[in-house]
Amino acid sequence: MGVKVNIHKTHRQYTDWVDMVEVDGKKVGECLEALIERYPKMKDALFDTKGRLHNYVEIYVNMESAYPEELEKTVGEGDQIHITIMLSGG
Repeated sequence: MGVKVNIHKTHRQYTDWVDMVEVDGKKVGECLEALIERYPKMKDALFDTKGRLHNYVEIYVNMESAYPEELEKTVGEGDQIHITIMLSGG
């Protein structure tokens, strides 16, 4: 059992409509790298050209915000990462 990464609906187009992927990693950043290795199109959906998370991408670990050091947040067996998107509009 690894870490489960829950994919936001807007990103499922990049994961062949898969909503959850199990990966190995000890930090959120490692888990996202494993996700991108499996689904390369997720890279541009999550990260800007400087390798930082887009400002509208939110990461939660076990339903708690991982902000401000999302990629450095430690995770373990059975933890769940949720990728969410901050939507705005008028």
